[in-house]
Amino acid sequence: MFIFYNQDIYIWYTMSNSIKTWSEDERPREKMLLKGAAALSDAELLAILISSGTKEKSALDLARDILGLAQNNLHELGRLGVLELQKTKGIGEARAITIAAALELGRRRQMGEALQRTAITQSSDAAEIAIPLMRDLSHEVFCVFYLNQSNKILRYEIISSGGLTGTVADIRIMLKNALLQNANKLIIAHNHPSGNLQPSHADKELTRKLREAAEYMDIKLLDHLIIAGTNYLSMADEGII
Repeated sequence: MFIFYNQDIYIWYTMSNSIKTWSEDERPREKMLLKGAAALSDAELLAILISSGTKEKSALDLARDILGLAQNNLHELGRLGVLELQKTKGIGEARAITIAAALELGRRRQMGEALQRTAITQSSDAAEIAIPLMRDLSHEVFCVFYLNQSNKILRYEIISSGGLTGTVADIRIMLKNALLQNANKLIIAHNHPSGNLQPSHADKELTRKLREAAEYMDIKLLDHLIIAGTNYLSMADEGII
């Protein structure tokens, strides 16, 4: 009798945990159809990506667990890789990949909008592209933007990737690629995972050497951005270039 009672409780608990048993206006998918995506919480949007729950937890419960892992901060969520997402019980490789892919699409959309600009006219224009590209990384990367005479971006690329405290940028590679792109101007950017926006002595030296070397090829270095999370520092704005 006791065993059957426990089984009944387990069945009831599992059913009550299922999103299918909720009223339609409480289910994330139905709520999105009725009220639009903006009406959903971060957890509800994440639950749609997760799709289904486990025997112990609903998809919404799993979504809340993942957000808890990221301190309920979407910026921190974007920094979580596939393996880190799988630390949440109930999130396997497939679900982790789905979440990581959705976050990457969001980054690319934000970058894509900035890349549609007719020209880069100020540091904030370049930062709109560089920040989504670098803000979620836990290691340093170095990016170069190649521009034409009208300040339109011809191409951008990450030319080096390093550790937590530094990366090596080869001036020769940057200038060679600038010539291949027929670029007249350059903007360079790298991130500081530590959150410190201040340029190091090495950052300033690299900027000086690149500016001087580029001038011999009639290429102008417009700026060097340092990215730290969603913030940036422009060496051009600071008068360092």
